[in-house]
Amino acid sequence: MSDFQSLIEQAWADRALLQSAETQAAIAHVIEELDKGRLRVATPPTEDGGDWQVNDWVKKAVILYFPLQQMQTESVGPFEYHDKMRLKTDYAGQQVRVVPPATARYGAFLAPGVILMPSYVNIGAYVGEGTMVDTWATVGSCAQVGKGVHLSGGVGLGGVLEPVQAAPVIIEDGAFIGSRSILVEGCRIGKEAVIGAGVTITGSTKIIDVTGAEPKEYRGYVPPRSVVIPGSIAKQFPAGEYQVPCALIIGQRKPSTDLKTSLNDALREHSVAI
Repeated sequence: MSDFQSLIEQAWADRALLQSAETQAAIAHVIEELDKGRLRVATPPTEDGGDWQVNDWVKKAVILYFPLQQMQTESVGPFEYHDKMRLKTDYAGQQVRVVPPATARYGAFLAPGVILMPSYVNIGAYVGEGTMVDTWATVGSCAQVGKGVHLSGGVGLGGVLEPVQAAPVIIEDGAFIGSRSILVEGCRIGKEAVIGAGVTITGSTKIIDVTGAEPKEYRGYVPPRSVVIPGSIAKQFPAGEYQVPCALIIGQRKPSTDLKTSLNDALREHSVAI
């Protein structure tokens, strides 16, 4: 892919190159690779370790793709769309279940076994095998969602295109994201974590582990198998002290816990009603 990367980096520095057929073909190729899951905006760690690697140049290709597209009308049954981006097609061939009026843009990857209830998946996103995207959930541009994840009703995963160096929202394998949770600004949810209903996590949100004798604080990262609920913490302002939102880690998901457990069951283990 190095040749494509070079062409895209050059076009990013000089937008006049977008008129070049070679540049346009390179951008189109990258979007097709994203759509088929052969290329990702962020590469997961290898078995040997490491961390997620954001591929800035791929995000640049997505951004440069927009000005190359023309507005067009698409009709899908009784629904009509008027947009620059076409929609994904051939769900049967990809072994993906899509319930009307769910929408996924071309350039988003949906692995076999994904279920889309009426929801939305934006360009550049990656949704792993067997994941459920429940009703009115939104998977923003370039968000990375692992295998066997459950995004409950109304969950919002933030998108990220610019700045290009910013990390996307990452939900690792087996996580359960509770209803109406909002996860944005490149936050990362570890494997098999359980996020309670209504939790909001940004890149700067305090995530406080309160299971020990002393609190342990994280920012924008939930460790694997953590059970998380909404919380608040006192903060001093010039006008006085006020409570601001935070997230509380109240326990760990036991290794024996069925990965398909409901959110209520996971929280009940820790005597929390929500």
